[in-house]
Amino acid sequence: MNWTFLIIFLIASYAAIAYYIHTKKLWQDHITFYGPIMAIKTKRIGFFDKFAVFRTFFRIYGTAGVIAVIIVSVFITLMLFVSVRYTLIVQPEPTGIYKPQNILLLPGINEYVPSTLAVWLAFIITIAVHEFGHAILCRVENIKVMTMGALVAVIPIGFFVEPDEEQLDRTKGMAKVRMFGAGITNNLVVGFSCFVLLILCMGLAIPFSQPVIHGVYKDYPAANAGIPPGSVVTAVDGVPVSSRSDVSTILNSTKPGTTLTLTVKNGNIMKDYPLTLAAWPGNLPDRTSGFMGVEYYDGAAIMSVIQGMLSPLGFFQFLIVPFANDSGVQFLRILAFETPDTVYYQVPFEGFWSVIHLLFWCAWINLNVGIFNAIPMIPLDGGYIFKEGVDRLLERRGLLKYSSYVTGAVSYLMLVILVSLIALPYLLHI
Repeated sequence: MNWTFLIIFLIASYAAIAYYIHTKKLWQDHITFYGPIMAIKTKRIGFFDKFAVFRTFFRIYGTAGVIAVIIVSVFITLMLFVSVRYTLIVQPEPTGIYKPQNILLLPGINEYVPSTLAVWLAFIITIAVHEFGHAILCRVENIKVMTMGALVAVIPIGFFVEPDEEQLDRTKGMAKVRMFGAGITNNLVVGFSCFVLLILCMGLAIPFSQPVIHGVYKDYPAANAGIPPGSVVTAVDGVPVSSRSDVSTILNSTKPGTTLTLTVKNGNIMKDYPLTLAAWPGNLPDRTSGFMGVEYYDGAAIMSVIQGMLSPLGFFQFLIVPFANDSGVQFLRILAFETPDTVYYQVPFEGFWSVIHLLFWCAWINLNVGIFNAIPMIPLDGGYIFKEGVDRLLERRGLLKYSSYVTGAVSYLMLVILVSLIALPYLLHI
């Protein structure tokens, strides 16, 4: 499929439709334009009223969520200060994750977040669960929802709800905090749920036991013979092998200079490669057998790492998967990207890896959006939660008039920190 042509066609079609609707002033009660973005909204929001029946449950859920949001807010604030300090000390080059576009979590703009179907679906789901969280808690707290809708720019890029501003202004305390925190809470709950489901689903994949050559060492026998990565070793000197241990058993009886024939299968092609074994690299001086110069794909070890992600260290590994470059983590990219490594597994059904990638990005984007929105900075939800807390605290002391100064100062401080993380790598290398 010619994706370039399809994208151009979709953009042109959207532009033509949007232009026609805008110039003809069609459906003005339901369609509004913000620049090139079309907002399609409806006042039929009775769906959210059904959640008011479960008011007690959602208030408990919202209160627990607020506690989680406050913890996340404190954590991300500390991490931002630590990040600025780290940037000042290390003075990294403005490349990689320090590029401005890589600060934004936008598919195709951020070079670590690909513009794939799985990513876009996860992106839309993330925004939907966030906004629906606000809408549900609005109704639970007796705040009227005026409209809801979708933001469209060729494809749906977001959702929104519009609460009654007068009722929202009259709402105070935990009711208001729960409403503002509901979006973040939903993102965190959905994110962690998808994360756990991802790990459980990966347990259904069975790594191949055959000796799969994942890579070859430059200037060593396998590379010199032209053995392509991705090949499966089927025999050594005519002796059939079915596992890495079978190959090791044969090679243990060899020494540098031994000549043997390696039979490998690459795709549907079976081929023999004559090799003259070399000595092992200098960093492995105790090995006296011959060395082919191959690196095997260790699917069992990778599966063990994935199953161990349900731990603090494993969760950190999960978060850095999109940025993984070193050999210790890059094998985990099968969770998020279409890589050749996926062929080394037996999977339970067709489309299995598409499901895995969707679960990964749903988890990763929801968690990151939830964490970012917890920053105590207006207009983020964390900022409004902070403002409501400061309002109530100062109101009891007769100092409510100073609340805007406190929340404004904290918001500007957070903004300066965020801008600094983007600008410092450039300013430090002028």
